Amino acid sequence: MAIPSVTGTERALGEFLLAHLASLNYRVERQNVAGDRFNVLAFAGDPRVLFCTHIDTVPPPIPIREDDDFLYGRGACDTKGIIAAMIEAGDRLRGTGTVNFGYLFVVGEETDSIGAKTANMLKWNTEFVIVGEPTQNQLARAQKGTLMVNLRVTGRASHSGYPEFGVSAIRNLFSVLKDCEAADWGEDPVFGKGTFNTGVFHGGEAPNVIPAEATASIMVRTVEPRGQVEEKMQRLVGNRATMEIIGASDPQITHVVEGFPITVVSFGSDVPHLGNLGKRLLIGPGSILDAHTPGERIRKSELIEGAGLYERLVRKLLL
Repeated sequence: MAIPSVTGTERALGEFLLAHLASLNYRVERQNVAGDRFNVLAFAGDPRVLFCTHIDTVPPPIPIREDDDFLYGRGACDTKGIIAAMIEAGDRLRGTGTVNFGYLFVVGEETDSIGAKTANMLKWNTEFVIVGEPTQNQLARAQKGTLMVNLRVTGRASHSGYPEFGVSAIRNLFSVLKDCEAADWGEDPVFGKGTFNTGVFHGGEAPNVIPAEATASIMVRTVEPRGQVEEKMQRLVGNRATMEIIGASDPQITHVVEGFPITVVSFGSDVPHLGNLGKRLLIGPGSILDAHTPGERIRKSELIEGAGLYERLVRKLLL
């Protein structure tokens, strides 16, 4: 966690992981992604199972500290603590002669999943990929999909004393967003309810000017097929705003294993982009409610439990 790795600046952490895994006698490789960014690959033998998580974090870096129960810092649960638990699980597996697993640590999960998309082009014969995200050590059997959209409305500027000569872009964009908020985004017996969120809003120049432009960035957590959700969004927006789709993924059903607690998650991950690497599992220590916060943390006992859980899960998958 002491090595900052906000998305786009993962190189130093990648170099550290390459050196550390090599010192543990793993065969290591780098997969170039873009510019000086790369994925980290490491193998104990011919892998049937991959441990996979991301090395990037959201900004900003935050001070590292600990108390009796928790470890605090950026990446504590999302997902540098998970990397540590995976490496510890691998040491335990090798200690008893299990070597047919590997590691895939990717860049860019917090934005466009470019690392996972690049890794998905590799021609491997792996059977399972364990994706690490904070699920409180429960196997996710399902993950909601996503639709990320930028909206832009253009109006006409005017002096606020004479609003009849202007067209408020803010007011018109508010109208679009109000309709989107009120819309039915679906409900599924496995995934639950679809949800809509306006995450970013910009508009206007000054209090005494009718705003000529307004923009918003929105996220729909989807429970319906991607195409169906995009069509719904387009119908709601109509010609009232320009709509740019930034990213989207279908809801995912993930692999589960008997004997492990099960959950459903509403957050996104690299799972939709790793389908060529085998059956995908989603699990890890930590709570998503602590991720991306100023007080990001992970309970130490849960981190230790996670290492044991990963070890046990690989042994079960290899039976």
